[in-house]
Amino acid sequence: MSITHEDVRAILESKEFKSLVRKRVSVSLVLTAIMLFVYFGFILTIAFNKEALSTKIGEHLTLGLPIGIGIIIFAWLLTGLYTRWANSSYDTSVRALRNRLLNK
Repeated sequence: MSITHEDVRAILESKEFKSLVRKRVSVSLVLTAIMLFVYFGFILTIAFNKEALSTKIGEHLTLGLPIGIGIIIFAWLLTGLYTRWANSSYDTSVRALRNRLLNK
């Protein structure tokens, strides 16, 4: 299966492709904004309210450690969410659009 320059141009100029790109960028930006909000919220808490994160929750454990670990796990979950969305929705839409525009 060979795709010509005209085929590529037809795909790139189609309204459906541009809509898919906008959707992907929107999802990426929303997830990025959520992660940045959580991460910088943690950093700003460290900078301006150390006492809150230094609260002991065990003999040798402070509140900051489980929150930091939680942020790492949260990042993994957001990555999984994006991957699941891309695999189930986005990739399927891209494949269908390509097949429809190339009549295959």
